[in-house]
Parts: sequence; structure tokens; C-alpha cells
Amino acid sequence: MIWLLIAIVLLAVVLAVWQTIQLQQIRRKVDAVPTDGNVFAALDHLEDLTHDTRERTADVEGRVADLERRMPLAVNRTGVVAYNAFGNITGQLSRSIALLNDRGDGLVISILVSREETLFFVKEVRDGQGTEILSPEEDAALDRAMTS
Repeated sequence: MIWLLIAIVLLAVVLAVWQTIQLQQIRRKVDAVPTDGNVFAALDHLEDLTHDTRERTADVEGRVADLERRMPLAVNRTGVVAYNAFGNITGQLSRSIALLNDRGDGLVISILVSREETLFFVKEVRDGQGTEILSPEEDAALDRAMTS
């Protein structure tokens, strides 16, 4: 008789645990429903958000495509050489600066500093070569840019 009573109590405990688990699952599903009970409004709002996200993604994709198209033209290789252009000044204040894109196109800027004046020159570069004769310092700046 005691065994029968223990079996009934165990069965009642198992049923109680099982019903508690089912009740928690139902509560999770009910919690997903909006508080006002309007599931259709919630779905419409979600659809609007999805549409906005698609529009923004399309805009970003267009911008990225434009940037990728322009990227080979951007200045991304540089080289700088400091030197004394004239014998009457020290401290390597003169500079030749090469600014190039991936194709090796760009320019070399030279700034020659002396006590009396500062001279400024710009020379074009195409395919990694100067379109005019380059000074040794300008050539060195160009080499540094091409190897960077």
C-alpha cells in the first residue's frame, strides 16, 4: 500500500514538472505577441524596417562601388627625400615629395630652400616615370613612393 502511495506521489510530481515546462513554453510564445495584441501592426512595422534597411544597403552598395572604381586613382604611395639644395644653408630643409596612385601616376613636388629664397617645383609622373627630367632627389622620392 505504501508503494502505491509513493508511486502516486511520484507520478503527481512528474506531472507537475511537465506542466510547468509546458506553461513556460506557452508564456514565451505569448510574450512574443505585442501587448496590444495587434500582431499585424507589429508585422507591418517589421516590414517597414526591413524596407528601410534594404534601401540603405542599396545606397551603401552604390557608394562602395563608386569608391572601388575611384580607388586606383587615389594617392596612396608617397616618398619624401630631405636634402641640402644649396651650399649656403644646412639642416636639410629642402624636400622632394612624390605623390602617386596605384598606377604610378601623380606628381613630384620639390621645395628648395636657401637663405634668400624658396623655390617650388612640380613635375608630372606617368606610369612611374617623370614626364620631364627629374633631379636625383626627385628620382629618389619617386623610387621611395614606387616601393612603398
